[in-house]
Amino acid sequence: MEKDFITLFDLQSGLKEGIERLFPSKIWLRAEISAIKARVGGHCYMELSQNDGNGIVAKAQAVVWSSRYRFIAPYFESVTGSPLREGMLVLIQVQVSFSQIYGLSLVVCDIDPDFSVGELERRRRLTLERLVKEGLADMQKGLVPARLPYRIAVVSAPDAAGYRDFMRHLHENEYGFVFRTDLFPALMQGADSPGSVIAALDSVMESGLEYDAVAILRGGGARLDLICYDDYDLAAHVAQFPVPVFTAIGHDQDTHAVDIVAYMSVKTPTALADVFVSLYADEDAALQSYGDRLRLAASGRLYQEENRLLGLLHGLSAAFSGKIMAMENHLSILETRMRASDPRSILKKGYVLAVDCSGTVIRSVAGMKPGDSVTLMVSDGKMDCKVDSVSADNGQ
Repeated sequence: MEKDFITLFDLQSGLKEGIERLFPSKIWLRAEISAIKARVGGHCYMELSQNDGNGIVAKAQAVVWSSRYRFIAPYFESVTGSPLREGMLVLIQVQVSFSQIYGLSLVVCDIDPDFSVGELERRRRLTLERLVKEGLADMQKGLVPARLPYRIAVVSAPDAAGYRDFMRHLHENEYGFVFRTDLFPALMQGADSPGSVIAALDSVMESGLEYDAVAILRGGGARLDLICYDDYDLAAHVAQFPVPVFTAIGHDQDTHAVDIVAYMSVKTPTALADVFVSLYADEDAALQSYGDRLRLAASGRLYQEENRLLGLLHGLSAAFSGKIMAMENHLSILETRMRASDPRSILKKGYVLAVDCSGTVIRSVAGMKPGDSVTLMVSDGKMDCKVDSVSADNGQ
């Protein structure tokens, strides 16, 4: 029995007619770029795919002819900040075509950059909502950081400009403050970056060293290059890390999920180095202020003590001067009395002082006899005399 059949060409022609009848005009297609290659001639070939979470469920080839690619590619990069690359979710306008020789193909007519940017924001928002719902958003904020962080674990790519800027700015600070930094290398962009950074953080914990802080450094990049920092697993790992995490991813416009859950986020690695240096500078200034206050207090106390001693000295001097004056007055009185009691003062009044040969003042005739020597002292001299006779005054 002869079997019915059709030729391959008839099959392909039927498919071509049916597909082009089903999609007669351009359509917008949502898909992920799983592979992309720009040829020397200017054409760009893509492999588009769709993943349902369990694996790829659809795949197709697409081409952007050079006449369109030279306009589409630079415009997309100017809006998104990143060139077209693998892993991007895009909204592309295609013309569906079918060739009897080459099969199904999608000719790309346009790519909407706003969709890619909006999709990133949607994913970021969902990640943040989940972090908040699970109570992870503020966990790092509850940590108590070291007052003066000295030992810092740095998670970065070793050849990154941001890492070099951070190290130079930190270790060559103008004050001469000393820090210890240990590098834990990681991929800082791309689909493998979240897992690499998580592995680096795990290495920090497994090192056995007690770090005061962890610094995650990126140092800038295209907007789409930084989508890895909105990854839920990475953000959750940072949120639950037991050491304060400081991020300096380096994008001036966006704040990523990792920035939000970290203990502190700054824009650039250099700015983060300034944060650590400023902690020491502030402490140094505070110590300097304390020293100045102590010196001022000591100077004030010394001034008070000097004044008190001067007061005591003046009091002692006044008391001593008063005592000396009183003693001088007393001596003056005694001197006056002595002068008044001086026999010579009495003699000047006309009195005569008589003494015997031994110099004893003669106060009575008792014991005197004729022939005794007597000296008579007057105000201007003395006279040696002999007693001729002695007679007592019986009138007493």
